[in-house]
Amino acid sequence: MSMSEVSPLTRRRHLLASAAGWALGAPWGRSATAVTASPLQLEVAAFPAVDEVIRAAIPAFEAAYPGVKVRLISRQYADHHTAMTTALSTSVKVPDVMALEASYVGRFSQGGGLMDLRPSPFDVQALQPRFVPYAYDTAVSRNGAVVAVPTDIGPGTLMYRADLTERAGVTLTDLTRSWDSWVEAGIRIKARTGAYLIGAAQSVKDILCRIGRGPGEGIYFDTASRVLVESARFRRAFALARRVRREGLDAQVATWTNDWAEGFKRGLQATELNGAWMVGQMAHWIAPATAGLWRVAQLPEDSYVSYGGTFYALPRQCPEAHRSAAWALVEMLTLDRDRQLAALKNEDAFPALLEAQDAPFFDEPMPFLGGQRARRLWRDAARRIQATPVHKQDRFADEVINTELSLVLDQNKDIDQALADARRLLERRAFR
Repeated sequence: MSMSEVSPLTRRRHLLASAAGWALGAPWGRSATAVTASPLQLEVAAFPAVDEVIRAAIPAFEAAYPGVKVRLISRQYADHHTAMTTALSTSVKVPDVMALEASYVGRFSQGGGLMDLRPSPFDVQALQPRFVPYAYDTAVSRNGAVVAVPTDIGPGTLMYRADLTERAGVTLTDLTRSWDSWVEAGIRIKARTGAYLIGAAQSVKDILCRIGRGPGEGIYFDTASRVLVESARFRRAFALARRVRREGLDAQVATWTNDWAEGFKRGLQATELNGAWMVGQMAHWIAPATAGLWRVAQLPEDSYVSYGGTFYALPRQCPEAHRSAAWALVEMLTLDRDRQLAALKNEDAFPALLEAQDAPFFDEPMPFLGGQRARRLWRDAARRIQATPVHKQDRFADEVINTELSLVLDQNKDIDQALADARRLLERRAFR
């Protein structure tokens, strides 16, 4: 049932809610659980721009549940996740609801600090058919617990400058037929326009090592903690990144730096590999003057990967008296079709809710992309992505692999030797 088909909370129901502790049906298609009648304050921790989505929902939530006040605590992305890590490990200053980026959901699910949302009164498994499959699967821990609910996702996409590719005589097929043809197209673009193909060769490695995973395989480890970095996908990822560097196709600038942003503004970078949300970032603040010059496509070789996403979780330390109200807020933020669409329109938060993806808005042309109806393409990608199992040592593995890649790119270290060295180091950490 879509939000437009659900009648608003009537005055009678509103009064009953105040008097009876909100033992009533929620307006988001789920029956609400009992919430204590005494006034309470929910603390919700988030980061930009998720905080704006929550802030927009607070008035409607407080009107639907009188007696509950929501206190939003917003920190910058890194500070927020550091604070949540500390809170879960020390049980100090634990919020009632926390927003988490996708990679942190997997990390935190290993530690037992997040509530399993399967049992009554949550019954999150009944919601599974309403979400993009990989987004729901991302929140499932190794022991089967479901520790979070998805709200937005980041289907991967290839952005490219149509004016630069036209000048270089490069077609869309050249860019997407294979990863090798994408590099060949970059050589022609660089020769004929002077523009780089990509900001950093590392971004090539980041995506290719995620493609071609077998059953039970994460990026660096499988479910038995076996190290996977000497696999064919890592060799290919390192080899293609090295070729990009040797051909002079990467600008050697780190993502989100001033030099990186300046490259987009000045037409010095012809393509970008990122999540669909990057289009909104480009349009609103990175390079708005380039509106109409960009187009998007599926990643080369019809590769389907995720670039982030946001989830809501309830810590185990959430007081029992707060849980029903906390869950009601999570339901509102994740199951309200109109609210999900508003988050897409206002914050470029691509919805995880399937019914939101069927809205007419997905068929509208996007001016920044020259009128391309790109949301259709991203919707198709989102439904093909597979969830990536997370290992507790993934962050350490990231550091090890990036260090070895730098040695390959900057000091010409042999790829097989680099991956063998990485494997030996990771094997010592795999079971810690």
